[in-house]
Amino acid sequence: MTIDLLTASRALGIGRTKAYQLARTGEFPCRVWRVGRSYRVRTTDLQAFLGMETARRSRRSASRRKDR
Repeated sequence: MTIDLLTASRALGIGRTKAYQLARTGEFPCRVWRVGRSYRVRTTDLQAFLGMETARRSRRSASRRKDR
């Protein structure tokens, strides 16, 4: 799943102009794909950058241990 560049930039606290500038120069903190005229960011990349992936993995691991 992907989200648009503006949504990702809001999550990172980056303004619109700066987000597009970083995307064009390849310096956006997450990997950015150009699809037609828009930019897309994979949600898992954004979550990993924000440190949310670790929490999701630990919840998944805990639920697997609980099922045993």
